[in-house]
Amino acid sequence: MTWNNRRWRHEAAEETMTEQPAAGAGSPAYVWMIALVAALGGLLFGYDWVVIGGAKPFFEKFFHLSSGSLSGWANSCALLGCLLGSIVTGGLSDRFGRKKLLILAALLFAVSSVLTGWAATFTWFVVWRILGGVAIGMASNLSPMYIAEIAPAHLRGRLVALNQLTIVIGILAAQLFNWWLAVRLDAGLSAAARQLWNEQSGWRWMFTAVTVPSLVFFIGALLVPESPRWLIKNGNRDAARRVLARIGGDAYAAAEVADVQQTLAGGEPQGVRFRDLLEPRVMKIVLVGCALAVLQQWSGINSIFNYAEEIFKSAGYGISDIMFNIVITGAITLVFTLVAIGTVDRFGRRKLMLIGCAGIGLSHVLLGTAYALGLKGLAVLIFTLCSLGCYALSLAPIVWVLIAELFPNRIRGAAIAVAVSALWIACFILTFAFPILKGVVGLAGTFWLYAAICCAGFVFVWFKVPETKGKTLEQIESELTA
Repeated sequence: MTWNNRRWRHEAAEETMTEQPAAGAGSPAYVWMIALVAALGGLLFGYDWVVIGGAKPFFEKFFHLSSGSLSGWANSCALLGCLLGSIVTGGLSDRFGRKKLLILAALLFAVSSVLTGWAATFTWFVVWRILGGVAIGMASNLSPMYIAEIAPAHLRGRLVALNQLTIVIGILAAQLFNWWLAVRLDAGLSAAARQLWNEQSGWRWMFTAVTVPSLVFFIGALLVPESPRWLIKNGNRDAARRVLARIGGDAYAAAEVADVQQTLAGGEPQGVRFRDLLEPRVMKIVLVGCALAVLQQWSGINSIFNYAEEIFKSAGYGISDIMFNIVITGAITLVFTLVAIGTVDRFGRRKLMLIGCAGIGLSHVLLGTAYALGLKGLAVLIFTLCSLGCYALSLAPIVWVLIAELFPNRIRGAAIAVAVSALWIACFILTFAFPILKGVVGLAGTFWLYAAICCAGFVFVWFKVPETKGKTLEQIESELTA
């Protein structure tokens, strides 16, 4: 089948979705609903990932963490779990399906949040943070992949970016809850009494709060359908056709099933091995996905999220203002993520990525210069917010969209696992190294280094990243593996 024929069939299917609301025409509301359920994994990811930034000054005193290496380990240990979760999820999701792994991730979020919050020793705190990291790694792999596999081409960018929106909502929820617990709850207490309560109990509730949305995610994951592309790959075409028909109608379902089957023709439908990713045509795509994952992390933004307290403290802010500034960073990130969702299927992936690399790089240059000149207060806050806004508009959502789109159907689970594993390795290096870089080259040098990485990322995107806007997963596969 030629590319033009496939394109005509999917355009016809999309017309059926929008112009024939009768029985069998599918329901756009249905695909948004199941995408939203899957994106709850992103919300838990965002909360669990950022909550430690607000809890950091309190649990460090509780556990008597006095060195930069211990502080870095406390903030980065969960990333080992993220790496483990992303690695095992690739093979397990190809074998058992996306839905079962979403359910397992929800359970791990619930259990680890309670155990982390009420850990008696630093050792057990680290153990449960790593377990929570496993859940984050699973969700970061599964949620965008599942959404990409159920989404029609004309909605896929927005729906996968919806996962990033829930990540940002989770980040903002953690920041608001941390601020409320640390500053606003029982505001009549004396400063000394409040500090003591935060160090003994307040930080524990910051971690424990994620239990409630974890249970909501668990119930929702029980109700969503299995990925139709996984069903087809495993020989269950009838079940896949029913899911696709409910999403886009009968004509859409027939076209999708035919195209997925064609991309799987000649390949082994089951038993994908990681060495299959070394095939030359596949390897070049995997390397692009891994490079994008590393770029997202080494742009430096997660250092701002994880070490916000240190960054703002160095700019002269007190604890109350620090907690409030952290909330502002979450709000700005949310606003620009909404802009990204509205533009990703209109402007395309490449344009937003290029704008983001340039904007983050420039903002980091200005932020580093502010620290070099000894500027305090508002200047640091403004340049920080500029960095976060550019990131939320581009690298934060678009990298997840591209990772979910680029890989062929037959090896998608394994390939996404490799790319997401590269992301978490890069994130571990970034998070662990920040206190060390700060001590060696200072905050100014650290942010200038991040700016240089963003410049290199701009060049990479310009030359190596294809535009995927408006194409089906099968069209993308055909073009990239030709």
